[in-house]
Amino acid sequence: MVAQNASTADVLVIFGITGDLARKMTFRSLYRLERRGLLECPIVGVALDDWSAETLAEHARAAIEATGEPVDDEVFARFAARLSMVSGDFADAATYTKVAAAIKGRTDPVFYLEIPPSLFGRVVDGLAGAGLTDNARVVVEKPFGHDLSSAKALNDQLSAHLQEWQIYRIDHFLGKEPAMDIRYIRFSNSIIEPLWNRDRIEAVQITMAENFGVEDRGHFYDPVGALRDVVQNHLLQLIGLIAAEPSSGGPDGFRDKRVELFKSIRPADPAQYVRGQYAGYREIDGVAPDSQTETFTALKLHIDNWRWSGVPFFIRAGKALPVRATEIRVIFKRPPPLPFLPKTEQNEFIFRIDPSPGVDFILQAKESGADTTRAVNLGLVFADEMAAAPEPYERLLGDAMHGDSSQFIREDGVEETWRIVEPLLESPPPVEVYQPGSWGPPGANALVAGYPAWRQPWLPAHQ
Repeated sequence: MVAQNASTADVLVIFGITGDLARKMTFRSLYRLERRGLLECPIVGVALDDWSAETLAEHARAAIEATGEPVDDEVFARFAARLSMVSGDFADAATYTKVAAAIKGRTDPVFYLEIPPSLFGRVVDGLAGAGLTDNARVVVEKPFGHDLSSAKALNDQLSAHLQEWQIYRIDHFLGKEPAMDIRYIRFSNSIIEPLWNRDRIEAVQITMAENFGVEDRGHFYDPVGALRDVVQNHLLQLIGLIAAEPSSGGPDGFRDKRVELFKSIRPADPAQYVRGQYAGYREIDGVAPDSQTETFTALKLHIDNWRWSGVPFFIRAGKALPVRATEIRVIFKRPPPLPFLPKTEQNEFIFRIDPSPGVDFILQAKESGADTTRAVNLGLVFADEMAAAPEPYERLLGDAMHGDSSQFIREDGVEETWRIVEPLLESPPPVEVYQPGSWGPPGANALVAGYPAWRQPWLPAHQ
Protein backbone atom coordinates (compact mmCIF):
# COMPACT_ATOMS: atom_id res chain seq x y z
CA MET A 1 0.00 0.00 0.00
CA VAL A 2 2.49 2.60 -1.17
CA ALA A 3 1.28 6.20 -1.17
CA GLN A 4 0.08 7.34 -4.57
CA ASN A 5 0.47 11.02 -3.75
CA ALA A 6 3.78 12.16 -2.31
CA SER A 7 3.45 15.77 -3.46
CA THR A 8 3.45 18.65 -1.03
CA ALA A 9 0.00 19.85 0.00
CA ASP A 10 -1.12 23.09 -1.59
CA VAL A 11 -3.81 23.72 1.07
CA LEU A 12 -4.50 22.51 4.61
CA VAL A 13 -8.16 22.39 5.66
CA ILE A 14 -8.80 21.91 9.38
CA PHE A 15 -12.25 20.77 10.48
CA GLY A 16 -12.80 21.73 14.13
CA ILE A 17 -10.28 24.55 14.11
CA THR A 18 -12.06 26.34 16.98
CA GLY A 19 -11.83 23.30 19.29
CA ASP A 20 -9.58 22.31 22.18
CA LEU A 21 -7.01 20.31 20.22
CA ALA A 22 -6.36 23.20 17.86
CA ARG A 23 -6.07 25.58 20.80
CA LYS A 24 -3.68 23.36 22.75
CA MET A 25 -1.61 21.79 19.97
CA THR A 26 -2.35 22.64 16.36
CA PHE A 27 -1.83 26.40 16.21
CA ARG A 28 1.46 26.12 18.10
CA SER A 29 2.68 23.32 15.84
CA LEU A 30 1.77 25.18 12.66
CA TYR A 31 3.37 28.36 13.97
CA ARG A 32 6.59 26.44 14.68
CA LEU A 33 6.53 25.05 11.14
CA GLU A 34 6.13 28.62 9.88
CA ARG A 35 9.09 29.76 11.94
CA ARG A 36 11.24 26.96 10.51
CA GLY A 37 10.24 27.85 6.95
CA LEU A 38 8.38 24.57 6.46
CA LEU A 39 4.84 25.86 6.01
CA GLU A 40 4.11 26.42 2.36
CA CYS A 41 0.34 26.59 1.89
CA PRO A 42 -2.81 28.42 2.97
CA ILE A 43 -4.82 27.12 5.95
CA VAL A 44 -8.61 27.03 5.86
CA GLY A 45 -10.49 26.46 9.08
CA VAL A 46 -13.96 24.89 9.09
CA ALA A 47 -16.25 25.08 12.13
CA LEU A 48 -19.78 25.92 13.18
CA ASP A 49 -18.55 29.15 14.77
CA ASP A 50 -19.17 32.17 12.52
CA TRP A 51 -15.69 33.69 12.73
CA SER A 52 -13.88 36.02 10.38
CA ALA A 53 -10.26 35.41 9.36
CA GLU A 54 -9.27 38.20 11.74
CA THR A 55 -11.07 36.55 14.66
CA LEU A 56 -9.41 33.25 13.81
CA ALA A 57 -5.99 34.91 13.75
CA GLU A 58 -6.60 36.56 17.12
CA HIS A 59 -7.69 33.22 18.56
CA ALA A 60 -4.62 31.53 17.09
CA ARG A 61 -2.23 34.06 18.63
CA ALA A 62 -3.85 33.78 22.05
CA ALA A 63 -3.70 29.98 21.81
CA ILE A 64 0.00 29.98 20.86
CA GLU A 65 0.89 32.39 23.65
CA ALA A 66 -1.09 30.31 26.17
CA THR A 67 1.17 27.32 25.44
CA GLY A 68 4.21 29.35 26.51
CA GLU A 69 5.60 29.50 22.97
CA PRO A 70 7.40 32.83 22.32
CA VAL A 71 5.68 34.64 19.44
CA ASP A 72 7.72 36.58 16.91
CA ASP A 73 5.54 39.28 15.32
CA GLU A 74 7.05 38.86 11.85
CA VAL A 75 6.66 35.08 11.89
CA PHE A 76 3.11 35.32 13.20
CA ALA A 77 2.18 37.88 10.54
CA ARG A 78 3.24 35.39 7.86
CA PHE A 79 1.28 32.65 9.60
CA ALA A 80 -1.85 34.78 10.07
CA ALA A 81 -1.81 35.69 6.37
CA ARG A 82 -2.37 32.02 5.57
CA LEU A 83 -5.53 31.73 7.69
CA SER A 84 -9.09 31.90 6.43
CA MET A 85 -12.40 30.56 7.72
CA VAL A 86 -15.44 28.68 6.44
CA SER A 87 -18.38 28.55 8.82
CA GLY A 88 -21.04 25.89 8.60
CA ASP A 89 -22.63 22.76 9.97
CA PHE A 90 -20.80 19.54 9.11
CA ALA A 91 -24.17 17.93 8.33
CA ASP A 92 -25.03 20.57 5.72
CA ALA A 93 -23.97 19.93 2.11
CA ALA A 94 -23.71 23.70 1.63
CA THR A 95 -20.72 23.74 4.00
CA TYR A 96 -18.73 21.54 1.62
CA THR A 97 -19.73 23.69 -1.33
CA LYS A 98 -18.21 26.63 0.55
CA VAL A 99 -15.07 24.62 1.28
CA ALA A 100 -14.78 23.74 -2.41
CA ALA A 101 -15.05 27.44 -3.30
CA ALA A 102 -12.44 28.36 -0.68
CA ILE A 103 -9.86 25.94 -2.08
CA LYS A 104 -10.74 26.29 -5.76
CA GLY A 105 -7.72 25.63 -7.95
CA ARG A 106 -5.90 23.62 -5.29
CA THR A 107 -5.04 20.11 -6.43
CA ASP A 108 -3.35 18.48 -3.41
CA PRO A 109 -5.44 19.22 -0.33
CA VAL A 110 -4.90 17.81 3.15
CA PHE A 111 -8.03 17.64 5.29
CA TYR A 112 -7.34 17.40 9.02
CA LEU A 113 -10.33 16.18 11.03
CA GLU A 114 -9.90 17.52 14.57
CA ILE A 115 -13.37 16.32 15.42
CA PRO A 116 -14.94 13.34 17.24
CA PRO A 117 -14.63 10.06 15.31
CA SER A 118 -18.44 9.88 15.18
CA LEU A 119 -18.27 12.76 12.67
CA PHE A 120 -15.53 11.32 10.42
CA GLY A 121 -17.94 9.49 8.12
CA ARG A 122 -20.22 12.50 7.78
CA VAL A 123 -17.38 14.84 6.86
CA VAL A 124 -15.79 12.44 4.37
CA ASP A 125 -19.22 11.91 2.77
CA GLY A 126 -19.56 15.68 2.48
CA LEU A 127 -16.11 16.11 0.97
CA ALA A 128 -16.76 13.33 -1.52
CA GLY A 129 -20.12 14.84 -2.45
CA ALA A 130 -18.35 18.10 -3.27
CA GLY A 131 -15.77 16.25 -5.39
CA LEU A 132 -12.88 16.99 -3.01
CA THR A 133 -11.53 13.55 -2.14
CA ASP A 134 -9.98 12.24 -5.37
CA ASN A 135 -6.44 13.46 -4.72
CA ALA A 136 -6.77 14.33 -1.04
CA ARG A 137 -5.06 13.14 2.11
CA VAL A 138 -7.26 12.94 5.21
CA VAL A 139 -5.71 13.09 8.68
CA VAL A 140 -7.78 11.64 11.52
CA GLU A 141 -7.30 11.60 15.28
CA LYS A 142 -7.61 8.65 17.64
CA PRO A 143 -9.54 6.89 19.03
CA PHE A 144 -9.82 4.58 16.02
CA GLY A 145 -12.83 2.78 17.44
CA HIS A 146 -13.37 1.51 21.00
CA ASP A 147 -12.89 -2.18 20.13
CA LEU A 148 -12.11 -4.32 17.10
CA SER A 149 -15.59 -4.30 15.57
CA SER A 150 -16.04 -0.53 15.93
CA ALA A 151 -12.57 0.06 14.47
CA LYS A 152 -13.57 -1.96 11.40
CA ALA A 153 -16.86 -0.06 11.14
CA LEU A 154 -15.01 3.28 11.31
CA ASN A 155 -12.65 2.17 8.58
CA ASP A 156 -15.60 1.13 6.43
CA GLN A 157 -16.90 4.70 6.70
CA LEU A 158 -13.58 6.18 5.65
CA SER A 159 -12.84 3.68 2.90
CA ALA A 160 -16.22 4.27 1.27
CA HIS A 161 -14.59 7.29 -0.40
CA LEU A 162 -10.87 7.01 0.39
CA GLN A 163 -8.13 4.54 -0.41
CA GLU A 164 -5.82 3.44 2.40
CA TRP A 165 -2.93 5.59 1.12
CA GLN A 166 -5.11 8.65 1.60
CA ILE A 167 -5.84 8.04 5.30
CA TYR A 168 -3.32 9.32 7.86
CA ARG A 169 -4.16 8.10 11.37
CA ILE A 170 -2.36 10.12 14.03
CA ASP A 171 -0.88 8.61 17.16
CA HIS A 172 1.19 11.45 18.54
CA PHE A 173 3.56 9.02 20.30
CA LEU A 174 4.92 8.06 16.87
CA GLY A 175 5.70 11.73 16.29
CA LYS A 176 7.76 12.03 19.45
CA GLU A 177 11.43 12.42 18.60
CA PRO A 178 12.56 10.00 21.36
CA ALA A 179 10.20 7.35 19.99
CA MET A 180 11.75 7.74 16.55
CA ASP A 181 15.19 7.60 18.17
CA ILE A 182 14.50 4.01 19.24
CA ARG A 183 14.75 2.69 15.70
CA TYR A 184 17.91 4.66 14.96
CA ILE A 185 19.65 3.64 18.17
CA ARG A 186 18.75 -0.02 17.62
CA PHE A 187 19.89 -0.28 14.03
CA SER A 188 22.71 2.25 13.70
CA ASN A 189 24.79 0.78 16.54
CA SER A 190 26.16 -2.66 15.73
CA ILE A 191 26.98 -3.44 19.37
CA ILE A 192 23.25 -3.60 20.18
CA GLU A 193 21.93 -6.08 17.62
CA PRO A 194 23.70 -9.20 19.03
CA LEU A 195 22.11 -8.47 22.42
CA TRP A 196 18.57 -7.84 21.18
CA ASN A 197 17.05 -11.30 21.51
CA ARG A 198 15.73 -14.02 23.82
CA ASP A 199 19.24 -15.36 24.50
CA ARG A 200 20.33 -12.15 26.22
CA ILE A 201 17.16 -10.41 27.44
CA GLU A 202 15.14 -11.60 30.43
CA ALA A 203 12.23 -9.14 30.33
CA VAL A 204 11.07 -5.79 28.96
CA GLN A 205 9.18 -3.29 31.12
CA ILE A 206 7.22 -0.37 29.69
CA THR A 207 5.99 2.26 32.14
CA MET A 208 3.77 5.25 31.47
CA ALA A 209 3.20 6.98 34.81
CA GLU A 210 1.26 10.19 35.37
CA ASN A 211 1.42 11.99 38.71
CA PHE A 212 -1.98 13.61 38.25
CA GLY A 213 -5.51 12.30 38.16
CA VAL A 214 -8.42 12.68 35.81
CA GLU A 215 -9.22 16.10 37.33
CA ASP A 216 -11.90 17.82 35.19
CA ARG A 217 -11.98 15.20 32.40
CA GLY A 218 -14.35 12.73 34.07
CA HIS A 219 -16.95 12.86 31.30
CA PHE A 220 -14.30 11.95 28.72
CA TYR A 221 -12.26 9.47 30.73
CA ASP A 222 -14.90 7.34 32.43
CA PRO A 223 -16.18 5.68 29.22
CA VAL A 224 -12.59 5.03 28.11
CA GLY A 225 -10.17 3.97 30.85
CA ALA A 226 -6.42 3.40 30.79
CA LEU A 227 -6.39 0.36 28.50
CA ARG A 228 -8.16 2.14 25.65
CA ASP A 229 -6.63 5.55 26.40
CA VAL A 230 -2.92 4.69 26.26
CA VAL A 231 -2.21 0.94 26.01
CA GLN A 232 -3.99 -0.18 22.82
CA ASN A 233 -2.44 2.73 20.94
CA HIS A 234 0.60 4.50 22.41
CA LEU A 235 2.26 1.71 24.36
CA LEU A 236 1.69 -1.05 21.82
CA GLN A 237 3.23 1.26 19.23
CA LEU A 238 6.30 1.54 21.47
CA ILE A 239 6.52 -2.27 21.50
CA GLY A 240 6.38 -2.10 17.72
CA LEU A 241 9.40 0.19 17.74
CA ILE A 242 11.44 -1.70 20.32
CA ALA A 243 10.78 -5.21 19.00
CA ALA A 244 10.16 -5.07 15.23
CA GLU A 245 12.70 -6.25 12.68
CA PRO A 246 14.72 -3.80 10.54
CA SER A 247 12.97 -2.41 7.48
CA SER A 248 13.99 -1.92 3.89
CA GLY A 249 12.79 1.65 4.28
CA GLY A 250 9.96 3.71 2.89
CA PRO A 251 6.64 4.53 4.58
CA ASP A 252 5.22 1.04 4.22
CA GLY A 253 8.51 -0.68 4.96
CA PHE A 254 8.44 0.61 8.53
CA ARG A 255 4.74 -0.03 8.96
CA ASP A 256 4.94 -3.52 7.48
CA LYS A 257 7.45 -4.53 10.15
CA ARG A 258 5.36 -3.11 12.99
CA VAL A 259 2.29 -4.96 11.76
CA GLU A 260 4.31 -8.15 11.35
CA LEU A 261 5.38 -7.81 14.98
CA PHE A 262 1.82 -7.14 16.17
CA LYS A 263 0.62 -10.28 14.37
CA SER A 264 3.08 -12.34 16.40
CA ILE A 265 1.80 -11.03 19.76
CA ARG A 266 -0.61 -13.43 21.44
CA PRO A 267 -4.03 -12.12 22.47
CA ALA A 268 -3.60 -10.76 25.99
CA ASP A 269 -4.65 -13.09 28.80
CA PRO A 270 -7.13 -11.63 31.35
CA ALA A 271 -5.43 -13.82 33.99
CA GLN A 272 -2.28 -11.73 33.40
CA TYR A 273 -4.04 -8.38 33.58
CA VAL A 274 -4.45 -6.07 36.58
CA ARG A 275 -6.87 -3.15 36.76
CA GLY A 276 -6.73 -0.44 39.39
CA GLN A 277 -8.72 2.65 40.28
CA TYR A 278 -7.35 5.36 42.53
CA ALA A 279 -9.25 6.23 45.69
CA GLY A 280 -11.43 9.28 45.11
CA TYR A 281 -11.88 8.74 41.39
CA ARG A 282 -15.61 8.09 41.72
CA GLU A 283 -16.14 11.49 43.36
CA ILE A 284 -14.96 13.33 40.23
CA ASP A 285 -17.59 15.20 38.25
CA GLY A 286 -18.65 13.15 35.24
CA VAL A 287 -17.61 9.80 36.77
CA ALA A 288 -20.32 7.26 37.59
CA PRO A 289 -20.65 6.68 41.37
CA ASP A 290 -20.25 2.93 40.81
CA SER A 291 -17.68 3.23 38.01
CA GLN A 292 -15.59 0.18 37.18
CA THR A 293 -13.28 2.15 34.88
CA GLU A 294 -9.59 1.49 35.39
CA THR A 295 -7.21 4.40 35.98
CA PHE A 296 -4.30 1.94 36.22
CA THR A 297 -3.53 -1.08 34.12
CA ALA A 298 -0.74 -3.65 34.13
CA LEU A 299 -0.45 -6.59 31.76
CA LYS A 300 1.92 -9.21 30.41
CA LEU A 301 2.34 -9.86 26.70
CA HIS A 302 4.10 -12.64 24.80
CA ILE A 303 5.63 -12.39 21.33
CA ASP A 304 5.73 -15.67 19.45
CA ASN A 305 8.62 -15.22 17.06
CA TRP A 306 12.23 -16.39 16.90
CA ARG A 307 13.73 -13.23 18.39
CA TRP A 308 11.39 -12.77 21.37
CA SER A 309 9.91 -16.16 22.27
CA GLY A 310 9.96 -16.57 26.05
CA VAL A 311 10.69 -12.89 26.80
CA PRO A 312 7.76 -11.31 28.66
CA PHE A 313 6.78 -7.74 27.85
CA PHE A 314 5.25 -6.05 30.89
CA ILE A 315 3.22 -2.86 30.53
CA ARG A 316 1.97 -0.62 33.33
CA ALA A 317 0.22 2.70 32.93
CA GLY A 318 -1.75 4.78 35.34
CA LYS A 319 -2.84 8.06 36.80
CA ALA A 320 -2.20 9.46 40.30
CA LEU A 321 1.15 7.64 40.51
CA PRO A 322 4.25 9.01 42.28
CA VAL A 323 5.98 10.53 39.22
CA ARG A 324 5.45 11.47 35.59
CA ALA A 325 7.58 9.27 33.37
CA THR A 326 7.39 7.17 30.22
CA GLU A 327 10.16 4.70 29.56
CA ILE A 328 11.07 1.36 28.00
CA ARG A 329 13.44 -0.73 30.10
CA VAL A 330 15.20 -3.74 28.60
CA ILE A 331 16.51 -6.00 31.39
CA PHE A 332 19.26 -8.42 30.44
CA LYS A 333 19.94 -11.83 31.91
CA ARG A 334 22.48 -12.20 34.71
CA PRO A 335 26.00 -13.33 33.84
CA PRO A 336 26.91 -16.89 34.84
CA PRO A 337 28.29 -17.37 38.39
CA LEU A 338 32.07 -17.16 38.59
CA PRO A 339 34.33 -17.86 41.60
CA PHE A 340 35.70 -14.31 41.82
CA LEU A 341 32.35 -12.59 41.36
CA PRO A 342 29.56 -12.11 43.85
CA LYS A 343 26.03 -12.29 42.53
CA THR A 344 25.72 -9.20 40.34
CA GLU A 345 22.77 -7.08 39.37
CA GLN A 346 21.48 -7.12 35.82
CA ASN A 347 22.44 -4.84 32.97
CA GLU A 348 19.63 -2.63 31.71
CA PHE A 349 19.08 -0.45 28.66
CA ILE A 350 16.54 2.35 29.12
CA PHE A 351 14.82 4.51 26.53
CA ARG A 352 13.25 7.49 28.28
CA ILE A 353 10.45 9.03 26.24
CA ASP A 354 9.35 11.60 28.81
CA PRO A 355 10.44 13.77 30.58
CA SER A 356 13.89 14.85 29.31
CA PRO A 357 14.25 12.14 26.64
CA GLY A 358 17.42 10.10 26.66
CA VAL A 359 19.00 6.67 26.93
CA ASP A 360 20.74 4.99 29.84
CA PHE A 361 22.90 1.87 29.87
CA ILE A 362 23.35 0.35 33.34
CA LEU A 363 26.59 -1.61 33.69
CA GLN A 364 28.16 -3.37 36.65
CA ALA A 365 31.62 -2.23 37.77
CA LYS A 366 33.92 -3.02 40.68
CA GLU A 367 33.24 -1.08 43.86
CA SER A 368 36.38 0.83 44.86
CA GLY A 369 38.18 -0.82 47.77
CA ALA A 370 35.86 -3.83 47.91
CA ASP A 371 35.39 -7.13 46.10
CA THR A 372 31.83 -6.27 45.09
CA THR A 373 30.14 -4.61 42.16
CA ARG A 374 27.90 -1.60 41.82
CA ALA A 375 25.72 -0.19 39.08
CA VAL A 376 27.19 2.49 36.84
CA ASN A 377 24.85 4.59 34.70
CA LEU A 378 26.02 5.62 31.25
CA GLY A 379 23.15 8.02 30.70
CA LEU A 380 22.66 10.45 27.84
CA VAL A 381 20.02 13.19 27.89
CA PHE A 382 19.41 14.09 24.25
CA ALA A 383 18.91 17.80 24.94
CA ASP A 384 22.46 18.00 26.30
CA GLU A 385 23.99 16.83 23.02
CA MET A 386 21.52 17.58 20.24
CA ALA A 387 19.43 20.40 18.82
CA ALA A 388 15.93 21.06 20.09
CA ALA A 389 13.48 18.53 18.64
CA PRO A 390 10.24 19.38 16.87
CA GLU A 391 7.03 18.81 18.79
CA PRO A 392 5.07 15.63 17.88
CA TYR A 393 2.23 17.45 16.11
CA GLU A 394 4.71 19.73 14.41
CA ARG A 395 6.48 16.69 12.97
CA LEU A 396 3.30 14.79 12.06
CA LEU A 397 1.46 17.69 10.43
CA GLY A 398 4.59 18.50 8.46
CA ASP A 399 4.85 14.87 7.35
CA ALA A 400 1.19 14.76 6.33
CA MET A 401 1.56 17.86 4.22
CA HIS A 402 4.62 16.36 2.52
CA GLY A 403 2.98 13.00 1.90
CA ASP A 404 5.17 10.99 4.29
CA SER A 405 3.02 8.38 6.04
CA SER A 406 5.88 6.58 7.85
CA GLN A 407 4.85 7.73 11.33
CA PHE A 408 1.11 7.19 10.82
CA ILE A 409 -0.89 4.06 11.57
CA ARG A 410 -2.30 1.83 8.88
CA GLU A 411 -5.65 0.07 9.25
CA ASP A 412 -4.14 -3.40 9.58
CA GLY A 413 -2.05 -2.05 12.47
CA VAL A 414 -5.16 -0.65 14.16
CA GLU A 415 -6.97 -3.97 13.85
CA GLU A 416 -4.03 -5.99 15.15
CA THR A 417 -3.63 -3.87 18.29
CA TRP A 418 -7.36 -4.17 19.01
CA ARG A 419 -7.09 -7.92 18.50
CA ILE A 420 -4.34 -8.08 21.12
CA VAL A 421 -6.35 -6.33 23.84
CA GLU A 422 -9.82 -7.64 22.89
CA PRO A 423 -9.83 -10.45 25.52
CA LEU A 424 -9.15 -7.84 28.23
CA LEU A 425 -12.15 -5.81 27.11
CA GLU A 426 -14.39 -8.87 26.97
CA SER A 427 -13.36 -10.40 30.32
CA PRO A 428 -11.89 -7.67 32.53
CA PRO A 429 -10.96 -8.53 36.12
CA PRO A 430 -12.45 -6.32 38.86
CA VAL A 431 -10.72 -3.04 39.63
CA GLU A 432 -8.53 -2.88 42.74
CA VAL A 433 -8.47 0.41 44.66
CA TYR A 434 -5.07 2.05 45.14
CA GLN A 435 -4.02 5.19 46.96
CA PRO A 436 -2.99 8.27 44.97
CA GLY A 437 0.77 8.61 45.05
CA SER A 438 1.34 4.85 45.17
CA TRP A 439 2.48 2.57 42.34
CA GLY A 440 -0.96 1.06 41.86
CA PRO A 441 -2.64 -2.01 43.33
CA PRO A 442 -0.65 -4.93 44.82
CA GLY A 443 -1.65 -7.16 41.93
CA ALA A 444 0.77 -5.26 39.69
CA ASN A 445 3.69 -6.59 41.72
CA ALA A 446 2.31 -10.12 41.64
CA LEU A 447 2.16 -9.88 37.84
CA VAL A 448 5.97 -9.78 37.57
CA ALA A 449 6.60 -12.56 40.10
CA GLY A 450 9.49 -14.74 38.95
CA TYR A 451 10.92 -11.90 36.85
CA PRO A 452 12.72 -8.68 37.79
CA ALA A 453 10.54 -6.46 39.99
CA TRP A 454 9.15 -3.25 38.56
CA ARG A 455 11.94 -0.70 38.38
CA GLN A 456 11.62 2.88 39.52
CA PRO A 457 11.72 5.08 36.41
CA TRP A 458 14.97 6.72 35.47
CA LEU A 459 14.27 10.40 36.05
CA PRO A 460 16.15 13.62 35.26
CA ALA A 461 18.56 14.65 38.00
CA HIS A 462 16.58 17.82 38.71
CA GLN A 463 13.27 16.00 39.26
